[in-house]
Amino acid sequence: MSTSQLSTKNILPIGESSLKKENSKILRTPNAQNPSTRPSRRPSPKRPFPDDTFPIPPKILALVFASLSPADRSARSLACARWKEVDAATRHRLSLDARAGLGRAAPALFARFAAVTKVALRSARGSGADSLADDGAAAVAAALPSDRLARLKLRGLRKLSDTGLSSLAAAAPALRKLSVASCTFGPKAFVAVLQACPLLEDLSVKRLRGLPDAAGAATSIIEELKFPQALSLRSVCLKDLYSALCFVPLVASSPNLRTLKILRCSGAWDLPLEVITVRAPGLVELHLEKLQVGDRGLAALSACRNLEVLFLVKTPECTDSGIISVAEKCHKLRKLHIDGWRTNRIGDFGLMAVARGCPDLQELVLIGVNPTVLSLRMLGEHCRALERLALCGCETVGDAEIICLAERCAALKKLCIKGCPVSDRGMEALNGGCPSLVKVKLKRCRGVSYECVESLKVTRGESFSISLDIVLEPDAGSASENGVHETVLAV
Repeated sequence: MSTSQLSTKNILPIGESSLKKENSKILRTPNAQNPSTRPSRRPSPKRPFPDDTFPIPPKILALVFASLSPADRSARSLACARWKEVDAATRHRLSLDARAGLGRAAPALFARFAAVTKVALRSARGSGADSLADDGAAAVAAALPSDRLARLKLRGLRKLSDTGLSSLAAAAPALRKLSVASCTFGPKAFVAVLQACPLLEDLSVKRLRGLPDAAGAATSIIEELKFPQALSLRSVCLKDLYSALCFVPLVASSPNLRTLKILRCSGAWDLPLEVITVRAPGLVELHLEKLQVGDRGLAALSACRNLEVLFLVKTPECTDSGIISVAEKCHKLRKLHIDGWRTNRIGDFGLMAVARGCPDLQELVLIGVNPTVLSLRMLGEHCRALERLALCGCETVGDAEIICLAERCAALKKLCIKGCPVSDRGMEALNGGCPSLVKVKLKRCRGVSYECVESLKVTRGESFSISLDIVLEPDAGSASENGVHETVLAV
């Protein structure tokens, strides 16, 4: 027998035996090749998600929640029961969709969030009949945390009447701030508010729909209303009201008023300002925007000797005479914002009076006003604390005026120039002038080149910041709405 025959004969039986063994294993485990036919196993119970923040004390976890936005905070509170408890126990602000069914859900909501001090009730524009009404407001009032509710905000509650607001106010005797907008109740409801909330300090009323249309009706309401004396009221804001004169008795009944904002309200305001300033001579801050007010109204401000902040935005009847009367009596003025609306009624004479009478002036914003070297020189010499200056849409502010500022304004830190005919010659004066200057913002100044800007950066060093935007935009001199007065110097 040959060697090849022997090896073949011996190998084949071994292979066959191996195949038989493998086949027998497969036959004994028929589900091995077909996973779908495997016998189902009993599911093991799910283990709870481990809370890795358990060692963190609740007070520290509450600080973490306080740093989150409302949306993120609501989402994170669903992670586990402990987080939900911490969120509920430490949440101070609650914003609710004020639908008709809120009255039924209010008890459970305020029972869960036991630390709430600020509540906002908002109704969407398309809610219609589903908006919160007087009966629902009464149910919400019964559930409010009356002993600690400090702030209440109402938005778009078009089915809420004087009765509904009165019930909410009666349930919040500790209320300190009330803000209402786009609601339908009238001025009579605020009589109940002042009676029920003796600690109220801040009142904001915007776009009310329950005010009388006719001037005669508004006058009769003013005669009928008897507002209680609001000794704690410190701030009042009236905005976008077509019969805001109905609130003059309310403002006049606040002898300790410090801040008054009357923005885009109809009616003649000279006589009301005389009444208000006599009753509330402690005014510190006054904002007047798009009002029918003239020099007589500004002269009434002479009674407010502690006035520090004055905003005059698009009040075309105001002239230099009114500014002079303010400057001669209000010597503590620190901030003055004037949007002259390009009427050329306020100019050098008014600003020179400000320079003489207001030595503590720190911030001056002029929009659509045309000062020259005469007034800017006096401002630099007399207002030694002037730190922030904005000149927007001033047709008379050129190189000579900027050179004057560089020579006279030693304390100036921020300078904003928009839409003025300045060039490189005037800006180069800042290389050696205004030693305290740290920020400059230039916009729509086509005479200034980027080379001049770069030269200023190199000369003044790394601590100096300057920006140049020469893009042309329409109506450069009247950009005073939508909060531009608050941001024009934030450069």
